[in-house]
Amino acid sequence: MLGFVTAFPRRALDTARSFDWILFAAALALSLAGLVTMNSFSGTDGFFEKQIVWIAVSVTACFAVSMMDLRFLRRTGVVVVLYIGTALLLALLFVLGNTFQGSERWFTIGGFSIQPVEPAKVVLIILLAKYFTRRHIEIANIRHILLSGFYAFVLFTLVFLQPDFGSALILFAIWLGMVLVSGISRKHLIALFLIAAVAFIAMWSLALQDYQKARITSFLDPFADIQGSGYNAYQSMVAVGSGEVMGKGIGYGTQSKLEFLPEYQTDFIFAAFAEEWGFVGVLVLFGIYGVLLWRILSAGLHGASNFEILFSLGVAIYFMAHITIHVGMNIGLLPVTGTTIPFMSYGGTHLLTEFTAIGMIIAMRKYRREVQWEGVELESAGAGR
Repeated sequence: MLGFVTAFPRRALDTARSFDWILFAAALALSLAGLVTMNSFSGTDGFFEKQIVWIAVSVTACFAVSMMDLRFLRRTGVVVVLYIGTALLLALLFVLGNTFQGSERWFTIGGFSIQPVEPAKVVLIILLAKYFTRRHIEIANIRHILLSGFYAFVLFTLVFLQPDFGSALILFAIWLGMVLVSGISRKHLIALFLIAAVAFIAMWSLALQDYQKARITSFLDPFADIQGSGYNAYQSMVAVGSGEVMGKGIGYGTQSKLEFLPEYQTDFIFAAFAEEWGFVGVLVLFGIYGVLLWRILSAGLHGASNFEILFSLGVAIYFMAHITIHVGMNIGLLPVTGTTIPFMSYGGTHLLTEFTAIGMIIAMRKYRREVQWEGVELESAGAGR
């Protein structure tokens, strides 16, 4: 006990010295941008007030995690426990989960809703970072691609069957992105895309629900059924376009204010923001996301081992996948999948997960080293066995 008391101030001092305030400030600025957008249109729904609480909890978690020594995550036993525990939680959703908009995604505990798929994304990043840390030289062997793909496929299937196609797509993007940065060969990459094409055809025929097929169909022709499956996509495009160059001003977004734009606080918060702030505001927003990704990749460049490098790259891929899919579906370039945008969209579990991931990257800075980065082919000094 005495050892902990004496070590805590020293650990706090080390954290303060290595803390990436730019990364944290970018994440907090994005959260505040989402908060301002929610406050513009919220009435008695309470989204604004609840999000303030979740931001406070998430920021606290970020600072707490940043003070930890996370090198224990390099241990195989720890990673296996995290992975199995996550898979079990996702499986329990089919038995104990609450149904929301046709999908079994939530546990309700004491009035709070917990969405296990959000931390599952970070757990998959940890698993793949651990796996490729010791096998990056052998990535040309198709066996490692298939085995890592199997680990991802288990989580993908459990999420897809909820059904939550958007989150399943993010899990796939994380796996594909981390395989690519680990050095996959061109012929194996072509083979993967062929397999993905076959899998999509199979899912369309056997697994996709009618409303999911309608979303994809409306994406190909959003004006074919404006009053039906294409309604959300159409209203979102109208909201983004009506913002023009300078925007309509805070609280003057008519598409959201008059409730033409559905789920403005989650799935379509980018459209609501664009309507208020316009093209200039969107450029600033993308600039902040650029700073966020730059600081994450910068941390990866100086990782103490391959694990830290790959973990940072995985988190960058995770955020980039969310940003791309969310913005794409808001401007009509991608099907509507119900995907949030990092730090801005309403929701406690995803916000807590995102700030925790930021805290983990900051924590890893404490034992980083100056290295000459050459992809991921570095010495995996200190990697767990």
